[in-house]
Amino acid sequence: MEDKRILYVSSEVVPYLAENEVSLMSYDVPKLINDQGGQIRIFMPRYGNINERRHQLHEVIRLSGMNLVVNDVDMPLIIKVASIPKERIQVYFIDNDEYFKRKATFSDEDGVMYPDNDERAIFFAKGVVETVKKLNWVPDIIHVHGWMAAMLPIYMKHYYKDEALFSETKIVSSVYSQSFDGNLDLEMINKVEFDGIPKDAIADLANPTYENIIKASINHSDAVIIASENLSASLTKFIESSGKPFLPFAPKEEFAKLYTSFYKNML
Repeated sequence: MEDKRILYVSSEVVPYLAENEVSLMSYDVPKLINDQGGQIRIFMPRYGNINERRHQLHEVIRLSGMNLVVNDVDMPLIIKVASIPKERIQVYFIDNDEYFKRKATFSDEDGVMYPDNDERAIFFAKGVVETVKKLNWVPDIIHVHGWMAAMLPIYMKHYYKDEALFSETKIVSSVYSQSFDGNLDLEMINKVEFDGIPKDAIADLANPTYENIIKASINHSDAVIIASENLSASLTKFIESSGKPFLPFAPKEEFAKLYTSFYKNML
């Protein structure tokens, strides 16, 4: 993996958020590639429950200051950065006071999902791509983890399809069983369509449940990794019948060799 450039885009990453399947894998896989001499970057949202002082986050002025349009509203983009201790791994944080200042990740203290989670996902996807463009850093692979990052493949294949910077970039999506109940805002499909993305390409978003959002993301990915042992039968079947190269679930003691081989040979 020497000098391979891989961009990791995740909903959650340790040590900045609590340990779970997504946050742990979003740390373990980049560390693996970093240790093998690959060039990596990690992007995640800057949720309000991330302790900026403890983790030494600081704003990158030259990358901040842009406005991103979400559903016809201008939203300022703030970029912060930190380094994972002892690992020489930089993590970039996509921030916006309206979307990410609240002191939790996806839901309030009563467990109710935030009504604007769909817009947060759109903002996150656009924020990542616009920041990578400013960095002028061309990834060979973009590897997506978690549903908050699931809009990125869709935007890459449509909204940013003419960006020469990404003409050779391949997108891998890891699919997890970690989900949410119910659905996001039913207007989500219209908000994505507002950005010039054809409605028939995102038909699954008409009912934006966890599974439908992941299906839309898979449809716009170049390859898929089953990252949970207990993934639902319906999602597993969808992946197997998608025609995309996919890697079945691998236990932690085996994933290093298998992920490296998948990156090299399937993309």
